[in-house]
Amino acid sequence: MPDNLPELRDIHLPDGVSAFPPAYGWWVILATIIALVALIYMISIIRRKSKKLYALHLLQNIYCNNTIASAVEMSGLLRRICIFKYKEAITLSGINWINFLNSKTKKPLADKTAELLLNAPYIPQNSKGFAQSDVIALRQFCKNWIGENL
Repeated sequence: MPDNLPELRDIHLPDGVSAFPPAYGWWVILATIIALVALIYMISIIRRKSKKLYALHLLQNIYCNNTIASAVEMSGLLRRICIFKYKEAITLSGINWINFLNSKTKKPLADKTAELLLNAPYIPQNSKGFAQSDVIALRQFCKNWIGENL
């Protein structure tokens, strides 16, 4: 019988286990985490935009048939936004309220429009002191203000 022992090799240990590439389960966990982060980010964007869209929808539904009533509703809408976003503006009234609104926008209120916004709750509903163009200017101001602050 021939001697085959010199041809045999010694026992070899296998190579060490590498960290890369990771197992499929780790890829699934990583993809799940990335998807959750992206979902949370998308939900926050949608929530922010939905507030703005809702406020603009409310503004659009304020009709200009009665200038005083429309101005009162627009003032109420601006107050509701300030209750949500600017807690310090809740107690403001008069010229301080107008100055606060003007400080938060690039296009401040004009004199006649500011007077309409300021005095609308105290003017009788059938008063003819303000024109339709004042309400249109106030609506445009509210639209710009909502766009910049929500």
